[in-house]
Amino acid sequence: PQAFAHSSLGDDLVRKHKTLEVNTENYLEEIEDRPIETDVDTQTDVFMDRPPSPLFVPAKTGVDRETQIFEGDLFVFDAEVEPILQVLVGKTLEQSLMEVLEEEELSNMRAHQEEFDQVSRAELAEAQRMEEAENRRMAEKERRVAQERQRVAAEREVALKVASRSFSHRYVFDVVADVFGTLNESGFFYDPLVREIETVFAPWLLESVGGHAQTVIEANNLLEEMVGNAVKLQEERKAASLAAYEAQQKAKADALAAAEAQRIKEEEEAAAAAEAAAAAEAAAAAEGEPAPA
Repeated sequence: PQAFAHSSLGDDLVRKHKTLEVNTENYLEEIEDRPIETDVDTQTDVFMDRPPSPLFVPAKTGVDRETQIFEGDLFVFDAEVEPILQVLVGKTLEQSLMEVLEEEELSNMRAHQEEFDQVSRAELAEAQRMEEAENRRMAEKERRVAQERQRVAAEREVALKVASRSFSHRYVFDVVADVFGTLNESGFFYDPLVREIETVFAPWLLESVGGHAQTVIEANNLLEEMVGNAVKLQEERKAASLAAYEAQQKAKADALAAAEAQRIKEEEEAAAAAEAAAAAEAAAAAEGEPAPA
């Protein structure tokens, strides 16, 4: 190893090293008589890099022997490597075909799932819409039935009042007629009210009641006709919607069956092509294999 010389200035510093006293009391005291201090520096030489260690080579043991193998003595590479290549290529093609078929099947399954979800959402929306429409129709029907009941009750009350009034008028009229008839026969006075009732009020009352009754009958007939037409139209629309929905479902089922048949056909054709390719490769391998000695 190479030795490096030390600086003379460093040696002087080492030789001039002194030990200073340090205050270790519990209470520190300020030191006023400090010795004279000087700054000294030095520069050492640069170290040289260590050379790399040589590679370890163990001592040679044993006896060397040698032989000569000519080309074709052990095996023929072109003949021996062909079966291995056939197996590797066949396995690679089979794995690739399986992966492609699996991806295609997964894609078809996702498409079928999306289509099924869309159909389910559409059917749910249609069912909700039909349910809401049916609820609105039922509410409208109940409201009209309630209105009709109120109207019938009001008409019954009016008819009862009219009948009571007519009965009271007839009863009073009979009594008054008897009294006033007796008085008239007796020659006391002539009653103009009876004459006005007979000539003005009674015809007007009969005409008004008859016209109102005819109006009520016509309104009832018109309402029954409207309700019947509405029910008939609703049944026709419902039957048409049901027929369209069944036709749509049938078309979707036919499309799915055709797609499934096409997929099965393609898989069978791919399998047949793979088998034919394998058979062709096997035949080619059998033809290229050398005959035994």
